[in-house]
Amino acid sequence: MNIAIFGAQSIALGLYQAFHKLYPKKDICCFLVSSRKNNPLQLAGVPVQELSTFASGLSQEDKDNLEILIATPENVMKDIEILLESYGFQNHIRQTSLRWAEMMGYYYMSNTPYITLSALPVGCHQSNICMFMAKFFKDKPLTENYHLPQWIIPVQVGAILCKERVADFFDCTGDNISAKNVNYSELTALYWIWKNYLSEENIERTTKDKYNTELIGRENKYYGLCHYRRILELSEDDILRLEDNDVDVVLPFPMPYEPNIEEHHKRYLADVDWNALLIALKELQPEYADVFPEVLKQSYFYNYNIILARKNILEKYCEWLFPILERVEQLSEPRGWERQDRYIGYMGETLETLYFMVNKARLNIVYAGCRFLI
Repeated sequence: MNIAIFGAQSIALGLYQAFHKLYPKKDICCFLVSSRKNNPLQLAGVPVQELSTFASGLSQEDKDNLEILIATPENVMKDIEILLESYGFQNHIRQTSLRWAEMMGYYYMSNTPYITLSALPVGCHQSNICMFMAKFFKDKPLTENYHLPQWIIPVQVGAILCKERVADFFDCTGDNISAKNVNYSELTALYWIWKNYLSEENIERTTKDKYNTELIGRENKYYGLCHYRRILELSEDDILRLEDNDVDVVLPFPMPYEPNIEEHHKRYLADVDWNALLIALKELQPEYADVFPEVLKQSYFYNYNIILARKNILEKYCEWLFPILERVEQLSEPRGWERQDRYIGYMGETLETLYFMVNKARLNIVYAGCRFLI
């Protein structure tokens, strides 16, 4: 049976790379999209075709002999299935975030220096971890009920901007930048974690709060951030792998971009904002600015601002990150406090990629799947 992939962005490219590596005898004939708008003409040398045009050139027998792997965000997969069936394609399979992560795990283990957390031996120490899940009052409700582990704790971001409450913790308490959520997005939660749970100058005050202490504890060795729709998929065995394998940082599997990750910022950031970021780096972190062009030529990018790290390492990352973002606000046109377009959140992804790629030799960084909740 012939195989095609529906999708033409990083999820689809990652699936193709993994499939091509793991199943070299099977060919992917093309990538399919509903519209050519904002999509490339080809990926990995394989053509990207508009579904309507592609379907018009096939007989029903051809369609019946084609298997289509749907490689898109999960919240649009149902609509894609309806679209495919309207053109006579009945053989389609959802490549869910968990399936994608499994494929990428095998791919990275066999093809790259990226270490998969699940490939490490299971230890005997139960690490105390706390991962805050960023929630916003306008987030659409999830369509399914999920049983989340106790170490995932929702925190409402941009809480100072509204009266409605959707979590037990709020990023407007303690030292915070909650009012900047319109530009910082989930990073207002990371700032709040840094200042109130990682920073020694504030931690004594935070742990005196009995309610916080009971829910979060005082002895967490790992802290992190995820989204209400995207979480690191960590098993109980994965938690046991952290300390005994001296894991410093857990990141989602990097997403591939073609020809390189410089393409990512072009989709989300205006040139004037990108220039502000380059200036801020040169002023505050010139050694990182020097290697930034080389990093941008690589193919893999850390999306979503999702991270789990040892407490001291996450603190050092935040100490590096937020002064740069604050300087970007000052240099931007219009300046950060005069706009509401989440551009700082996108820059955070780029800076996370830069920081951990530069420091990969001194840190024990491993990777895990990122589950999409629908």
